[in-house]
Amino acid sequence: MTKQGKSKTEHTPMMQQYLKIKKQHPDDLVFYRMGDFYELFFDDAKLAAKLLDITLTKRGQSGGQPIPMAGIPFHAAENYIARLVQQGQTVAICEQIGDPATSKGPVERQVVRVLTPGTLSDEAYLQDRQESLLAALFNHAETWAIAVLDVASGRFNVLQTPTQEEALNELERLKPREILYAEDQTQYELSYQATWRAQPVWLFDLDSAVEQLNHQFGTKSLSGFGVETLTEALRAAGCLLNYARETQRGELPHVNAIAPELTSDSVILDSATRRNLEIDINVRGEESHTLFALMDHCSTAMGSRRLRRWLNRPLRDQDQLRQRQAAVAILLDDFRFEQFQQHLKPIGDIERVLARVALRSARPRDLIRLREALAAQTDLQSLLETCDNNVLQTLRSQLNVDPKWLDELRSAIRDNPPVVIREGGVIAEGYDHELDELRGLDSNAADFLAEMETTERNRTGLSSLKVGYNRVHGYYIEISKAQAADAPVEYTRRQTLKNAERFITPELKTFEDKALSARSRALAREKHLYDELVQKLAENLPGLQQFCEGLIELDVLVNLAHCADRFDWNQPELTHQNILTIEGGRHPVVEALNDTPFVPNSTQLSSDCRMQIITGPNMGGKSTYMRQVALIALLGCIGSFVPADRAVIGPLDRIFTRMGSSDDIAGGRSTFMVEMTETANILHNATPNSLVIMDEVGRGTSTFDGLSLAWASAEQLVSQVQALTLFATHYFEMTTLGETENAVQNVHLDATEHDDRLVFLHRVQEGPASQSYGIQVAKLAGVPETVITRARQRLAELEAQPSAPTVKPEPSRTAVVDSAPAQADLFATAQHPIIDELEQLDLDNLTPRQALEWLYRNRERL
Repeated sequence: MTKQGKSKTEHTPMMQQYLKIKKQHPDDLVFYRMGDFYELFFDDAKLAAKLLDITLTKRGQSGGQPIPMAGIPFHAAENYIARLVQQGQTVAICEQIGDPATSKGPVERQVVRVLTPGTLSDEAYLQDRQESLLAALFNHAETWAIAVLDVASGRFNVLQTPTQEEALNELERLKPREILYAEDQTQYELSYQATWRAQPVWLFDLDSAVEQLNHQFGTKSLSGFGVETLTEALRAAGCLLNYARETQRGELPHVNAIAPELTSDSVILDSATRRNLEIDINVRGEESHTLFALMDHCSTAMGSRRLRRWLNRPLRDQDQLRQRQAAVAILLDDFRFEQFQQHLKPIGDIERVLARVALRSARPRDLIRLREALAAQTDLQSLLETCDNNVLQTLRSQLNVDPKWLDELRSAIRDNPPVVIREGGVIAEGYDHELDELRGLDSNAADFLAEMETTERNRTGLSSLKVGYNRVHGYYIEISKAQAADAPVEYTRRQTLKNAERFITPELKTFEDKALSARSRALAREKHLYDELVQKLAENLPGLQQFCEGLIELDVLVNLAHCADRFDWNQPELTHQNILTIEGGRHPVVEALNDTPFVPNSTQLSSDCRMQIITGPNMGGKSTYMRQVALIALLGCIGSFVPADRAVIGPLDRIFTRMGSSDDIAGGRSTFMVEMTETANILHNATPNSLVIMDEVGRGTSTFDGLSLAWASAEQLVSQVQALTLFATHYFEMTTLGETENAVQNVHLDATEHDDRLVFLHRVQEGPASQSYGIQVAKLAGVPETVITRARQRLAELEAQPSAPTVKPEPSRTAVVDSAPAQADLFATAQHPIIDELEQLDLDNLTPRQALEWLYRNRERL
């Protein structure tokens, strides 16, 4: 039997109270408040000591056994809790809610909040420029549904997809830190770390979910949100909302709407595409040297989070994109964006501040941030007034909060308040007469007593009268024995001394009552005023949230203008024709990282040329070229300017990339299996409006297998799928595909040898490459000279050997190596005579001996 499993009667009253609370939170780390510490006991203490590297001690005995214990100082708890939650732990905060002075036995305690990875709202637990999301996943009747809530901002979305693959792709895009799922369903492996929590199936009940959501939004129907038909998503949303309320131990007033996300509204990027394009995470799992890292010059953290969301969810609505482009163009005129940046930079993360206001957990400095944001309203509106653009004028109307809130916050909160309200000194002087009086009593008691002594001595004519104080008797008026008989009638004797009498008056008694409790009463009054102010702000939350939303979008648009100016990007043209034209295109990240000038390249994909077969040496720039085309298309689909002299972008529905080599050891998939899985996804889901990037398909298997798969995949893409495709390959035989497919163009990135050195030109040119320079690249990589020399010898030997006819009219070095002796031409139309003979055999009447003799004979022929 474990220590926790002993009978309660064997434990002390305090430990009985702890165990009762722990029973309600068996899977959580219970932070049990005791004075100035949070204490953890038993297994919780052992785990916390291990995860936090803190001392594990013992606290006496309970039930005859020592109790493992670990303690966290109350004032430093946030840092420890943040570390635990980042490691996927859940922390239940158990506070004293009873009065120690009146409590008999242990002070009453209860869990006031549960902190989980997906339900954080406090500043100390969150990363500024990343969202911390809670999601629920549910599938029923071949429908996969996801609900997503950002507790730190109040954003609530739902979506449905027809397949598991698409649902997991959406989770990869959203990257929720915590995912709820029905206990009779399955949790899945994702490319990042997430905490999965099984929930009772009944929490996904549809009727209950609809009732909860209507109660949350104060509505009778969900039709106004456009989600009433998304029944499976509503089930997930109901479970998620219930979980969020439970962890917050209260309502979520800042969650006042729910919005559907439709896959038909966005350009779909699967997880492989986001990884290969390094949108916000590079191949090493870091944020540096990504498109987001390059572009994130937003003035506010909330703007950065919105930019990240735009990059991971490009839009298909060209009208909306044109409006964004027009806004960016206006902000570029006369460098207007710089003026906006000056007023946006002082603004804090009020999106999360407003969430804490709604949850009644806002701290004094949160209100200072809100005040600074409201103070920028007038200047921002004045700047927007000069911008002749529909989007910017809409934002101007959003930045319209009643000025009384700025006045209220200016008069209520001191300029540099303490971190927490419990320390006092938050409410400004002059805001509340009663508070000012209490503070005056606390800080000016000596002045009051001196003034009273002078007044009373003059009024009574008693020269020995003085006013004093001691801890035992409090405040008093002392008069010598000789003059005590002349004390005024309103003086009441309080104490008799050997040479003096001490008195009290109604006025002094009133002062005493106020002075002795002035500090505690001042703190109580200050907390009341602060809570009242937060309550008033919470009651006007919708208007403040609209103001915040306007700031966020303005910040992102200003940032896009900043990027266009800084990186010399140009406005693309959006068209309904199915084309992608790029003149002088550049890779934005590579260009920014290189000291040498970037070599721009042009691209033309249309119905006349739906595929480019790209050949050339390794390190020649094929991957950079293809990625830049995809990134330019992506940027155009968020409303940004692009790194090109000119770009025309058609109506894209998906961007696919199949690049690089990686295996999935945990999933039991080889490099080639991963490659084929990604290829299958593209071939099944690409459409004529998709942009497809394929790099080195088929290289993970034998030469003929790989070449066959590459050829068939390219043929399918250009003739059946008809997607706009860039197809890079080292199979030079692929360059003959254009002889049968008119919509295929051969291009290559060339290199030249100079003074025994290989020089990459990085320029895309028409036609296939002449050679692969594989040995030269190996030399650049540092392969030992003995190996390089032997490779050249072997290459010469292979080139000298007779080989089967190839499709390519002029043999390249790679083609010669791939078509070694005894290998038949893969695409030859003539059938081998042995196959003809095999087809004529009467297998039903063939004896085993005859079959064996046939095999031996034809093996010799081969």
